[in-house]
Amino acid sequence: MSRLSNLQLYALTVLIWGTTWHAIVYQIAQTTPEFGVTVRFALAGAGVLALAAWRGERVWLPWQVHLPLVVQGLFMYSLSYLCLYHAERHVPSGLVAVGYSASPLLAGVGAWLMWRTALSGRFIAGGLLGVAGVALLFWPELGETSGRPTANLGLVLTAGAVLLSSVGSLSASRNPQRGLSFWPALGWGLVWGAASSALLVLQSGNGGQPLRLPLTFSWWLSLIWLAGAGTVVAFSCFLTLQQRLGPGKASAVGVMTPVVALAVSTAFEGYQPDGYTLGGVLLAVAGNVLMLKRDAAPATG
Repeated sequence: MSRLSNLQLYALTVLIWGTTWHAIVYQIAQTTPEFGVTVRFALAGAGVLALAAWRGERVWLPWQVHLPLVVQGLFMYSLSYLCLYHAERHVPSGLVAVGYSASPLLAGVGAWLMWRTALSGRFIAGGLLGVAGVALLFWPELGETSGRPTANLGLVLTAGAVLLSSVGSLSASRNPQRGLSFWPALGWGLVWGAASSALLVLQSGNGGQPLRLPLTFSWWLSLIWLAGAGTVVAFSCFLTLQQRLGPGKASAVGVMTPVVALAVSTAFEGYQPDGYTLGGVLLAVAGNVLMLKRDAAPATG
């Protein structure tokens, strides 16, 4: 991933994660969220660690360095995704997308509070524009929330997913300072996330469902896409981008991802774009331009 430009990393992350909203539908239709998340990240973690070993990197790390990786796995790959999967059972997926569009603001503010990372007014304005754009994109769908009896639970789960994901992202952003190599750190983070979800599967009895893998083609195809592209490729791109740009700017992918998700819905789910769609896309793009624009170099002389 180090050979790719920032724009290429950004585009890959947005395009891949924009398709995972649709792929998750096939997972939660046939298994509990806990089981689906466990299998997804266990498969991805094993693949990343195998890749690290093939690259000749040190895979077995001292136990002392695993604590931040446990935090990364628990928040970024387990609890946040469990909240996301469960939220989509109670509210429209668009509302969850609106929640994730706030990720850049949360990550930027969090980095400023913890490490005094620069936080410009332009970045905040861009983040607010992005949230407004995504909200406008899904405005008709958001209106359906009032008719759902468990909508409040869905809102709480959405907020939890975004907050937990931001915590994990901020923790992962410090891995280079901890002296952790990229691929082993990513692999173990995924493994710890899968292990955390597996404990929840055992504790809950998997919601009364038998512990077996579905045999349907749609479930396996979506799993392979989510684990391979949606996790290994997209997270490696995102985390590389985060190391280069910082947590706030890298999280701008959370604004454009729903735009791609809408295109997928148009192609496969019969979604009909309207005036809200065009206005939302324009606002989201404008917000990304503001957030990702380089700060002016300080004057010298």
